[in-house]
Amino acid sequence: MSEIKSYECQEVQRLDIFLASHIEQTRSQVAQLIKKNCVYVDEKVVSRAGVKLKVGQKIRVEFPVAKVARALEIDFDVEILYEDDDVLVINKPTNLTVHPAPSVKEATLVEWLKHKDIRLSTISGEERHGIVHRLDKGTSGVMVVAKNNEAHQFLSEQLQDKSMGRHYLAVVIPPLKEDITIVEKPIKRSNNNRLKMGCDNGGKDAKTAFGFLALSDDETTQLIACKLFTGRTHQIRVHLETMSRHIIGDHLYGDIKKDDKSERILLHAYEIHFMHPRTKELHSYVAPMDEYMNNYINNKFNTGVINEVINANYINKLFADTNS
Repeated sequence: MSEIKSYECQEVQRLDIFLASHIEQTRSQVAQLIKKNCVYVDEKVVSRAGVKLKVGQKIRVEFPVAKVARALEIDFDVEILYEDDDVLVINKPTNLTVHPAPSVKEATLVEWLKHKDIRLSTISGEERHGIVHRLDKGTSGVMVVAKNNEAHQFLSEQLQDKSMGRHYLAVVIPPLKEDITIVEKPIKRSNNNRLKMGCDNGGKDAKTAFGFLALSDDETTQLIACKLFTGRTHQIRVHLETMSRHIIGDHLYGDIKKDDKSERILLHAYEIHFMHPRTKELHSYVAPMDEYMNNYINNKFNTGVINEVINANYINKLFADTNS
């Protein structure tokens, strides 16, 4: 059975503001309840969050029952880079899917979070696990997870206004021609292959900056840094494809050759920075590459150069002149 709570309005104010203060949730979460016809004023379903309440009106909220998550054995762990009462920063391993789906049979990051008892409100009927942004299954690296609803809202706003910074590392073939290359092309799902995304004027705005870090010893591949201004699905891979480049190990967008024997896509979310939701201080975290990607790069590139360029300060300076 769903949980039911009733209230009486004591002063004239908007419905969403009234409920946000009484059920201790954000206005956007209240809006989801209203959208699902869960809110009644004087026994009538309301459909607008901005309805003005009158003194004495009765408000009833019927909270939907949360969907039961599937139970899977968690036989892996995830490296925690930082944790406090508001945020969790992790280094996601490659081949770990973030969200459960009917096609995903193995345990996901969301289920690992549940196993760690990190979960947010079930206010809209679906258990939320603080996933602010996602990484593709094959992509490794840093992610920030919200541990409460207020932190989730605050971090999501930074993602939207582009104040949250994200830098990736990738090994591409063939090398890019410029030290800095900016691609700004809209992205939507491909009409020809539903597994792929593509650049199309009818898609969502997307912008990526690519920066040269190092050339391989045989000069056939290149280590690059990627700066995301937006967060579209497969954005880095799609924008590289528009320049006839691909990431080593990318079997979806890449023109795979016999010498591309990488066991995984060589794409790693290296650094993230954001304003902490409680202290409002700038936090920055770097996720070390896993052994496979680290060894691949050290075997193909000059280690002296690599040690110099795989550095958060170096990468931030590299993109210092790119527009936000």
